Parts: sequence; structure tokens; C-alpha cells
Amino acid sequence: MNRNSDRLLLFNARIYTMDNKDPVVSALVIDHGVIILIGDQENILSQYKDSSHHIDLRGKTILPGLVDAHIHLQHFALSMQRVECETSTREACIEKVSEKAVLAGDGDWIQGHGWNQNDWQAGFGDADLLDQVAPANPVYLTAKSLHAAWVNSIALQKAGITEQTVDPPGGQIQRNEDGSPTGILFETAMNLVSDLIPKSSTSQVVGAIEEAQSILWTLGITGVHDFDRRTCFVALQDLHAARKLKLRVTKSIPIEALEEAVNLGLQTGFGDDFLRIGSIKAFADGALGPRTAAMLQPYEGEPENRGLLMLDAEELVEKGTKAVDNGLSLAIHAIGD
Repeated sequence: MNRNSDRLLLFNARIYTMDNKDPVVSALVIDHGVIILIGDQENILSQYKDSSHHIDLRGKTILPGLVDAHIHLQHFALSMQRVECETSTREACIEKVSEKAVLAGDGDWIQGHGWNQNDWQAGFGDADLLDQVAPANPVYLTAKSLHAAWVNSIALQKAGITEQTVDPPGGQIQRNEDGSPTGILFETAMNLVSDLIPKSSTSQVVGAIEEAQSILWTLGITGVHDFDRRTCFVALQDLHAARKLKLRVTKSIPIEALEEAVNLGLQTGFGDDFLRIGSIKAFADGALGPRTAAMLQPYEGEPENRGLLMLDAEELVEKGTKAVDNGLSLAIHAIGD
């Protein structure tokens, strides 16, 4: 077997190495998927003149792969199959829901993602608007921040959300002046509806992530720090075992699973080049988009709203200390003041 058959030499390129000693070089050699040499193309071509594959890049640029430091991989992958709500107007989003409703069977959940009321002149939507285009289907649309959801009346009814429903800890039900729910749910209040939606199976998530990889590659992304939960982690392990995981994934652990992680002896960094344990993920507050980030002063036009605090300082120190003392680093979502 020819050892050089798996060797690739790229030359006549502008290759950014991110190394201060040699920030830009003109050639590199890849052997069995690993870069083994970078440098001046004349020297490298002379050393590897008999190597198998030579590719002249004719002055094109090569950059190291990008690492997305915060992605919800399962959510991103599944969102490719859902309503695209990142529109310039609220009406355009509603129209996309309407198109989906025509194809859906009665009672089927319609899910979407990406809306941001700050981008819409009309502002937040409400349940009535979705009722008009999806009268036979429960609708659940997550905001771009993932810290709010927009639902219709069927979804509210299924969740038993009425004017008497108390806001859950760490969450808020947006209400009309009479106390009735508008159809906008913030933070943990989202779970009142999302927990009712049939969950995707591990095999479905495996397939979705496998397809999503190619989309990320086109953006130059070769590594991610993922913040989705158990099903995503199991799916990633299945892909890795099948040698189909082609992204380098650093996988977070939700703070609710801190005790289990400590008891199992898991530590940050455990794993290999393609799948390893990352940080314990904690939420200190909400986000700016839905105005749930914890602020010292009220939001403009909302004198009673200073956001939502998920963890106080005492809880953060207690749980953070336990994590760090057991070899687990912290990733703390903290947006507001």
C-alpha cells in the first residue's frame, strides 16, 4: 500500500495559520486528515515532490475552521424542518405559519423559530393572530433568543394557561390588561407549552444533526460548543460511534444535572478530539430581546419590568464552587446589569 496515497499537498495559497511566528504561509501538507507541515511552497514542494495529490489553489485563501462558541445543535438541526420566523415583518411570519397550516393535519403541532419583535414595527404578536391562520393546530414559535415563545389559543388551552395561572419561578406569562394571557411566554413559562409537544426521537435528532453538519461546513464552522440537553448528547454519541460525527463538539451539562455529573466523576475535557465534556451551564437571567435580562433600571416603556433573575449570588457561588471543586468549568449565561 502506498503510504502517500492519503497525503495531500496544497500550495500557491494564502494560508492563515494563527501562529505569530508564521502568520501566513503558502503551502501545507495533510496526511490521513492531519496537517503535518506548513511553510514556504518551494521548500515543501521539494520535500514532497513525489507525494500523491498536489493541488494548486492559485492564490486562494485558506483559514482555520471556525468554532461556534454557543449553539443549540439539536434545536438548530430540527429548526431546518420548521417555520422560518426570522422575517422582516410580523405579517411575513404569520404568512409562513399559514402556509404550514395548510399542509398540517388537524391537531398537528406547528413549530417555528427565529422571531424578534424588535425587528418588527408591529412589535409582539398575540394568540389571536395565530388563531386566524391556524385555527385547527396548536402553534409554538420560539424567539431568536430562545428566551420567549409565541403560541396560539389551542396551545394555551392544552397547557391550561388562563388568567388564573400563576407565573412559574423564573418565568412570566405576558398578559392583557384584564389578566388574560396574550400568547407570549417568557423563560420558564415556555415550558408550560413546550413540555406538551411530542419529543423528537434520538434517531430523528441523529438524522437532523447529520444533515445540519453540511450547512455549518458551508459557513466555515468545523467546531461547536453545544448547549442542548440529553437527547442531543445521546445523538452525538451515536453519530460518533458510527464515525459520522464530523464536527468537533464541546458538550455542556445543564446545571440541573450537576449532582449526577459529580457523582459520575465527569470532568471538563473528558472525551476526544470530536466529542468532549465542556462546562456546567447555568442561567443567571434572561435575554435582551424579550426584555427578560436582569437590569438595575426598568426597561423603557415598562416601569415595572427589570427582567428576570434565575439564580441569586448565593446559589451561583454554592453551585459554581461545587462544579469547579469537582473539575467542571462554568459557563454562566449573564446578559443584564
